[in-house]
Amino acid sequence: MSGKILVGTASWSDPGFVERWYPKKLPAGERLGWYAQHFDLVEVNSTFYSAPEPRMVERWCAATPDDFTFDVKLHQLFSFHSTPAKLLPPDLQTRVETDAKGKVKPTPEVQESLLNIFLRAAAMFRSAGKMGVLLLQLSPAFSPRKHELKELEPLIEMLSGYELAIEFRNRNWVVGDQLQSTIEFVRKHKAIFVNVDAPASDHFTVMRSDVDEVTNSNVAYLRLHGRDAKAYVTGKTVAARFDYDYKENEIAEVAQRSRKLGKEARDVHVIFNNNNLDYAPRAALRLRKALGQIVNPAPETLELF
Repeated sequence: MSGKILVGTASWSDPGFVERWYPKKLPAGERLGWYAQHFDLVEVNSTFYSAPEPRMVERWCAATPDDFTFDVKLHQLFSFHSTPAKLLPPDLQTRVETDAKGKVKPTPEVQESLLNIFLRAAAMFRSAGKMGVLLLQLSPAFSPRKHELKELEPLIEMLSGYELAIEFRNRNWVVGDQLQSTIEFVRKHKAIFVNVDAPASDHFTVMRSDVDEVTNSNVAYLRLHGRDAKAYVTGKTVAARFDYDYKENEIAEVAQRSRKLGKEARDVHVIFNNNNLDYAPRAALRLRKALGQIVNPAPETLELF
């Protein structure tokens, strides 16, 4: 078995991309189409902060080729993050209970209401033939000491019609005997365990990079966060945490790892999240070249007046 390896980045509109990777003065509405000339996969990051508007999803689908794939990050309300009420759709904001800091008290009813809104957009990706996986990026606060894996089951069941990828962000889920229990749980529920490339660190928020698990034969997932331990642990912004430019020998390692995952899965989704400056798209293009995939040369774009 040799799975198809799809390569892309986490988001297509980070400030560094706009400043350094896209052609100068390219209108915002044309960025996704230009991105899709270079990659056949993208991970939608904005949906972590707000439910996607159906009209926006329509535009995204229209701007990309027929064989383009969107992996969609689930809203932070589902991933045990402390969520400000202002990040919910307006009609939900008036119905939720909040604490003194304006953070939502998540109830099954609130989560189900938000998920229904979320899945309307997911259905549009699916009808366009462009739905990849839904990504649950758990909070580091979701730890084995305070939580149990079975707490994920209600969401897994509600998303049974979709491919669900789960990224753990607390290292304690993958150390010692806990690793086997975690993998068995994900595999039992036919979900996708997210493998990572991360710094060499024992900090509880840094996941192991030596774990390569395929828990769903349809899709294997690999997210690359860079290898700067100090930046990852102490960075105050997303760009600061994942500020890393992969070296050529490291890209070769990622290519080998991607092929290894492809021996057990039909598709492999490789997402670069080293999203400072233009490091992610440039690393992703280098990986495509290392994998022997056809990479379109950057199209010439006339300067706009």
